[in-house]
Amino acid sequence: MRHGMEMSQPDSQPSAVLSLEESILDVLSRASGTLSAPEIAHAITPEGDWHSLLMPIRRAAVALAVAGRLVIYRKGKPADPQDFRGVYRLGLPRQD
Repeated sequence: MRHGMEMSQPDSQPSAVLSLEESILDVLSRASGTLSAPEIAHAITPEGDWHSLLMPIRRAAVALAVAGRLVIYRKGKPADPQDFRGVYRLGLPRQD
């Protein structure tokens, strides 16, 4: 993923344009709990083809979970970001 390296230069992009990872975190920060990938995709692109975002959201969610920036839930419990299947939800880490 070469294009991911561009994210290290935030000054080169307009502030209104968010990366997918930033968009996911933004949507989750406004949610009152966890959200599914389709809910996040629809929030990011409500009028467009949000279905095409589902696999990129999954890949970004894994990267964010490995970095400790979000939690992937499976059946209401935190899941291993490197080994989960099926329906999942995303949430921000708890600040206890």
